[in-house]
Amino acid sequence: MIIRARIILPVSSPPIEDGGMVIAGNTIRCVCSFRDLKSMTRSKVVDLGDSVVLPGLINAHCHLDYTDMAGLLSPPGTFLDWIGTITSIKSSWSYSDYARSWLNGSKQLQETGVTTVADIESMPDLLPEVWHSTPLRLYSFLEMTGILSRRPPYEILAEARDKIDALKHRRNRAMLSPHAPYSTRPELLRQTMRLARKRSLRIACHVAESAEEFEMFRHARGRMFQWLSRNGRDNADCGSGSPVAHLARNKLLGENVLAVHVNYLAPGDATLLGKNKTHVVHCPQSHDFFRHAPFPRRRLAAAGVNLCLGTDSLATTRKIGREKPRLNLLQEMSLLAKQDPGLSPREILEMATLNGAKALGLSGRIGQLSQGFEADWVAIPFNGSAQKAMEAVIHHPGKIQAGMIGGNWTVPPE
Repeated sequence: MIIRARIILPVSSPPIEDGGMVIAGNTIRCVCSFRDLKSMTRSKVVDLGDSVVLPGLINAHCHLDYTDMAGLLSPPGTFLDWIGTITSIKSSWSYSDYARSWLNGSKQLQETGVTTVADIESMPDLLPEVWHSTPLRLYSFLEMTGILSRRPPYEILAEARDKIDALKHRRNRAMLSPHAPYSTRPELLRQTMRLARKRSLRIACHVAESAEEFEMFRHARGRMFQWLSRNGRDNADCGSGSPVAHLARNKLLGENVLAVHVNYLAPGDATLLGKNKTHVVHCPQSHDFFRHAPFPRRRLAAAGVNLCLGTDSLATTRKIGREKPRLNLLQEMSLLAKQDPGLSPREILEMATLNGAKALGLSGRIGQLSQGFEADWVAIPFNGSAQKAMEAVIHHPGKIQAGMIGGNWTVPPE
C-alpha cells in the first residue's frame, strides 16, 4: 500500500511535499516523494489529498481510568485539597465505572492522533480485558503506594510482579509505577528498581509535582508532611533534600525511569536527572490546572534531560465553558506553545513523538516515519506549505483524518 499526502512529515527529517509512504504488513518500507514511487504500479494507492501525515503521537503519561472524572473537580486551593476530593470520588466508583472510563479515554486518544500510551493503572484488574478493546499500544504502569494501606513493600511489589507475569499480549506490556515519593516507602523505591533492572522493565513515578511535596522533602514541614505523619508515614526521610534527590538516594533514577511532572527543582536536581538519563514527562494542562510555578523546561533541557509530553488525567484538566474536557495530546502541544514561546513547533512535536519513543525504550520502532519503523501514523487536514506543516499540527483543534497502528487502520479515511 502507498499512502499519498500533500505533506509527509517524518519528524526525524525535513517535510516531503507530495509525499508517498510505502507500507508492507506492519512496517514502513519507504518514505519519499510520490513521483519516485510511480514505478510501483501494482501497489494500492490511498490518496489523502490535502493533509499532513506524521508519526502517531506518544502520550507519555495518562490515567485512562479517570477519564469520566472530566469536569467533576474544580481547580483546588492546594494539591492536598485535590487529593482529598479525588480520593472521595474513587471510593464511590465500581469496577464498571473504571472500565467504562478507561474505554472512553482510549477512544478519545485514538480519535486525536495518539497511537502509544504510557498509562498509570490504578485498577490492575482491568487488565488484560481492556487491552483487547483498543488498537492503541499500551504500556500499563501498575500503580503502587502503601502508606495508607500500611502494606509491606515486598508484598506490594510481589503482587505487581505476579500481575506482570500473568499478562501476555502481542502488542502491550505492563510496567511498574511506585506512585510518588510521598506515597511510598523508600524500600519500595529501591526494590522496584532492582526488579525493573532484572526484568528490563520501565518505571513511571510522579515526582516534585506540587509545592507541598517539595516543602515536605526539602524542609520537613507543611500540610503534606503533617497529613502523612498523622496517617502513619515515617517522615524521617524528609528534610535532607528535594523529591528528586530523594529518588536519587533510593536508586530510582535511570534511563528506564519516567519522572512525571518535575515541576519544582532544587539546585542540582536537573543535573541529577540528566546525569542519570532519567526522562521527564510534562503535562501542560495539568500544570495549568494546579497553577504551578512555571515549568523549569530550560533548566532541564540545559542538563540534557529527554523531555516528553503527556495528558495526565481529566481529573486535572480545566472545564472550558459547558463542555467537558477530553484527552487530547494535540491540545497539550498547543497550550505548551502558548506557555513557552521559546519552544519551536519542531521541538514540541519531537516531545510528542521521538522523545516519547526514547522514554519508553522504543526508539527505532516508533516515533518517526522511516524505513523499518512500525507503520504507526496519523493524518490531519492541511493545505498549506511544508514550512508551516509542524505549526499546523501542534495547533490542530480537532480529530484526525486517518490513522494506522502497526499497518492496521484505526481511523480509516472517509
